[in-house]
Amino acid sequence: MSCDCCTGEKPGAGSYSCCNCGQRVDIGKNDKMPPCPRCNNTTFKKA
Repeated sequence: MSCDCCTGEKPGAGSYSCCNCGQRVDIGKNDKMPPCPRCNNTTFKKA
């Protein structure tokens, strides 16, 4: 599975899924990607 972004990056507005547990995270245009709220993982893919 290829991951698109990491915690601390600004990947742009949209929905992202944790590469570890699949938890969905929605962020705004200028928001920084947080760690996963479920498992604290730091890598995500565009949902």
